[in-house]
Amino acid sequence: MKLPELQNSEKYAGLYVFDFGGGQVAAGYTADEVTVLLESEKYKDGKVYRIHRALPDGTLELAGVSRRRFEAEDGLFFYAMNEADSRVDFERLCRLAQQSPPPCRMKAHWSRLSGARHTNVAAIIFPAESTHDVAAWLNAAGFDGGEFVEGGPSQVTSYYEDQPVIVERRQFWPAQCGSRSADEVLATTHLAVQRIPA
Repeated sequence: MKLPELQNSEKYAGLYVFDFGGGQVAAGYTADEVTVLLESEKYKDGKVYRIHRALPDGTLELAGVSRRRFEAEDGLFFYAMNEADSRVDFERLCRLAQQSPPPCRMKAHWSRLSGARHTNVAAIIFPAESTHDVAAWLNAAGFDGGEFVEGGPSQVTSYYEDQPVIVERRQFWPAQCGSRSADEVLATTHLAVQRIPA
């Protein structure tokens, strides 16, 4: 795979490279734009790489990402026995998302679970491909909710299967998603460099 030459390559960390096959490669996609490509019939078999690290000399460290990663949800569940403590965790998550928008689209739930030892949960659910970004966002804010915490795609599945009573829910979006419309993404696949990050 021959990558295009990128100016200010260090600014591409966290973006994606899409290998269309047949020697056609493009760099600089967001996760949402990659999802558009993978959901299209024409590009569904493309290969995706996240730019894990990018150095000023143009060196890129890539990590392959499976298609399933873009289809799956991940989540973090902050459990508490006390309803008031759980409510505080939920409000803190919402306040954080309003003051410092999350790195991806995210839904927050404050729920009650039946038959569990810790019956109250503040949850955030987000695209699985953004797991590392969400963890970094929470760490940077010093968020430490819950008496105990669980996370992962299987926990999201279990959460939905338990049919929680969702007392309150919110939806959050990144401040500057920067993702283009599906039509624009599909119309510009011929460009080897999809964007020049600021």
